Amino acid sequence: MSLDDLITIDPGILGGTPVFKGTRVPVRTLLEYLENDYSLEEFLECFPSLSREMVRKVLERSEQALLSLHEDLVRSVSMLC
Repeated sequence: MSLDDLITIDPGILGGTPVFKGTRVPVRTLLEYLENDYSLEEFLECFPSLSREMVRKVLERSEQALLSLHEDLVRSVSMLC
């Protein structure tokens, strides 16, 4: 499942803020909840339109994207040395 299957970026929905596909729930809201020590359960209770599977997949894809970015940065820095 690609990020396009999970996240929508549409200027007509919250001005193009990335949201969970089929909702108006910004992905940023999930990250803010987690940053503020809310559990995934609490987040899902507040946003019942989201499935645990969808949220889990978004978190997995986000992790993969960050790790890939880190690897790219490490490669770029090593080329400079």
